[in-house]
Amino acid sequence: MKQVLITGGSRGIGAAAVRLFAARGCRVAFLYEKNEAAARALSAETGAEAIACDVADGPAVERAVAGLAPVDILINNAGLSHVGLISQITSEQWDRLFAVNVKGIYHTVRAVLPGMLQKQAGCILNVSSMWGQVGASCEAAYSATKGAVDALTKALAKELGPSGIRVNGVSPGMIDTDMNAHLSAEDVAALAEETPLGRIGTPEQVAEALWDLSRAEFITGQILAVNGGLCIT
Repeated sequence: MKQVLITGGSRGIGAAAVRLFAARGCRVAFLYEKNEAAARALSAETGAEAIACDVADGPAVERAVAGLAPVDILINNAGLSHVGLISQITSEQWDRLFAVNVKGIYHTVRAVLPGMLQKQAGCILNVSSMWGQVGASCEAAYSATKGAVDALTKALAKELGPSGIRVNGVSPGMIDTDMNAHLSAEDVAALAEETPLGRIGTPEQVAEALWDLSRAEFITGQILAVNGGLCIT
């Protein structure tokens, strides 16, 4: 039975991944920061282990991973967004986005890596965003973090491939999650209309892409676009 660790697992794409991987026979643990009620409910629903942990806190991540069986599949999903002009974002807000969205991956990879190296096998999946590829007006900090995630994914694939560890990413487009709740119904409809498939995506569809990549044994260093064709690069 594969041990899976999912960060940001209490809602959205993370929760969909928890449900899918648990339903398909994996032993799943997930990290969450604040939403204890949602985490407890998801744990009761799926049997997954819920662990309160801020991924920006390196020692906390080490403690969380130390309590698990060696991790076979790591899904780095935890992330924050920020909407606003570059002239208005504070230094603290900027640093917090990078601490969670980028350094959080550094912390989790470092924590699970000894077990993967010992087995000479493993799968790391990073959740990015199409804005990391093309940038988004008024989301400069978020776009910058996701561009860093894409670069980190490719670099780790080269570094860890000789040890039998695959590293890939998914780059979602417009997905129906809390992160996009600030958008008006008109904005969502406009984005759906711009999307070649004519609709926005669901967290479950991103989770399916993660599942497929977790099983694709000769794919590494790739960023899979899950955006309905909204961003084709």
